[in-house]
Amino acid sequence: MKYWHETFAVAQRILLELLRRRRSLLFWSIFPISILLLNGYIVAERANLAIADAMQLAAPSTLAGAALFFSCLGGSVATVVAEREQHTLKRLFISPLSGTSYFLGIAIAHSCIGLGQMLLVYVVSAFFGADFEGSIWLGVLIVFLSIISYVGVGFVLGTQLARRTEDVNSLVAAFGVPLLILGGTFLPVSLFPQTLLDIAQYNPIYHMSEALADVWAKGEKWGVIEPHLAFLGPFAAIAIVAGWLSYRRMLSIERRL
Repeated sequence: MKYWHETFAVAQRILLELLRRRRSLLFWSIFPISILLLNGYIVAERANLAIADAMQLAAPSTLAGAALFFSCLGGSVATVVAEREQHTLKRLFISPLSGTSYFLGIAIAHSCIGLGQMLLVYVVSAFFGADFEGSIWLGVLIVFLSIISYVGVGFVLGTQLARRTEDVNSLVAAFGVPLLILGGTFLPVSLFPQTLLDIAQYNPIYHMSEALADVWAKGEKWGVIEPHLAFLGPFAAIAIVAGWLSYRRMLSIERRL
């Protein structure tokens, strides 16, 4: 019970800070909507589809590749770096708050932001007439695995490679943008040559986007997306464990400084 209250308090603090910064909240909303509209209209024009069908195809890649990536991975990196610069971690050592609760609180806060963006993307898509007929629970499972993966990788990058706030943008761009392109976020994977398709099989964003598209855009069942889940499940587990270990290592270093 103690861990739950502490975890909830940390998550609540981060979310309340976001709500107070209304400009940032507005930008968090504008970004996925703008990417969705751009992708949707491009798909509609190039594939000669109705806008409703184009939005149905564009929503999964927009959600997995753009919205969740920047809110869960980029957001967790930025939070960890900012907390180090503000010496919040130093105050953690003299407070009754446990390191485990702090880690979980940050993870839950950015998961809530990611879920909010998921709702936003699909509400806007539905406004344009998109109809998602696949399994809701399979889609939620894919989103859950995606969030865990992004948060875990975000902790690794934020604790091991970023030291200042200025490092965040360059770090996310260097690691993220190539993976986003290779994952089909900005270009349909149908345009990729076979060499890039073979490389994309090792890209988690590719599996997130393709699995969501199969379930929510095409109505596919478990058997079709099983290869994607076989990759995402272990990757999510490895990512969150690596993030936790990186976080613990950072705490031990901060204690000595």
